[in-house]
Amino acid sequence: MAGNSFGRLFKITTFGESHGPAMGVVIDGMLPNIALHEHDIQKELDRRRPGQSDVTTPRSEGDKVEILSGLFEGTTTGAPLAFLIRNTSHQSKDYEAFKNLFRPGHADYTYIAKYGIRDHRGGGRSSGRETASRVAAGAVAKKILEMQGIKIYAYAKSIGGIDGEIVDLSVIEKNPVRAADLKAAEAMIQKINEAKEQNDSVGGIVEAIVKGCPAGLGDPVFDKLNAMIAHALLSIGAVKGIEFGSGFDAAGMRGSEHNDPFGIKDGQIAAKSNNAGGILGGISTGEDIILRIAVKPTSSIAKEQETVTTSKKATKVQISGRHDPCLCPRMIPVVESMLALTLVDCLLIQKSISNS
Repeated sequence: MAGNSFGRLFKITTFGESHGPAMGVVIDGMLPNIALHEHDIQKELDRRRPGQSDVTTPRSEGDKVEILSGLFEGTTTGAPLAFLIRNTSHQSKDYEAFKNLFRPGHADYTYIAKYGIRDHRGGGRSSGRETASRVAAGAVAKKILEMQGIKIYAYAKSIGGIDGEIVDLSVIEKNPVRAADLKAAEAMIQKINEAKEQNDSVGGIVEAIVKGCPAGLGDPVFDKLNAMIAHALLSIGAVKGIEFGSGFDAAGMRGSEHNDPFGIKDGQIAAKSNNAGGILGGISTGEDIILRIAVKPTSSIAKEQETVTTSKKATKVQISGRHDPCLCPRMIPVVESMLALTLVDCLLIQKSISNS
């Protein structure tokens, strides 16, 4: 199975299935002499893990990380860094009813079409559980970025049609939906609970802001920074679209409105607005990188739906089990991790050509 690795100089490979013994990740190209401890990884995994609140899946995984290699006396050695996260709360019996049919919105049919075989237990590699590996690797990338003064924030901008009107980054971890607007968070929670009561789910929009990113990251033409970020974020299963800066609103603007005028701030060249979202010509400008992703409603719902069996017979399906009624809250650390992995990779590439 190809497609399990991401990155060029800072490269990760994830492994494991939702209902297998464990999930894991190997980081190749890891920098040596970085102080690293299990709690650096665990604090990020705790943000992503299931069972956090009433608006997430009740599957109760501890997601305890085990560091297998690449670390000696609390310092990275430069050898491949490997993490293992054991699955301890999987209930494969919940999926026996779906063994011979295709669940709407899932990758059941496409995996059969590609490989001729699929792991029906929770979706196997296509499960959102795979993102635990990404978050473990992303925790390392975040630490490297913080050493460079780069910080990433992601939050629920909209859930179920409820939009946040203010952005207060200090409250993101103080509400279960990880919104940056506490008042909107209450309405978002209500919207999620309404969907749960109707055996349904809701989607939303996640916004991310990168602060402190230097100018010059990203490569022209095919490896533009926005293209690499799009690759990273669209690789998350539930993401259906992405926009940077003014995004799709740019289509209704004039050039005179959309262009960001340049000026001097604190003796440095700086843009006076940020419709570009911190990236011009595929290269970071030094302004905040701002983007938004569209997150689909969770595919696994208990409401009856039409489908067909593997023998091509029409049938109905109601998906039981333990599932998130909205994916946005637990996706926040995944988004941050994929952004961090992309930026570290780009930083290393920039250093390789600038000798700085």
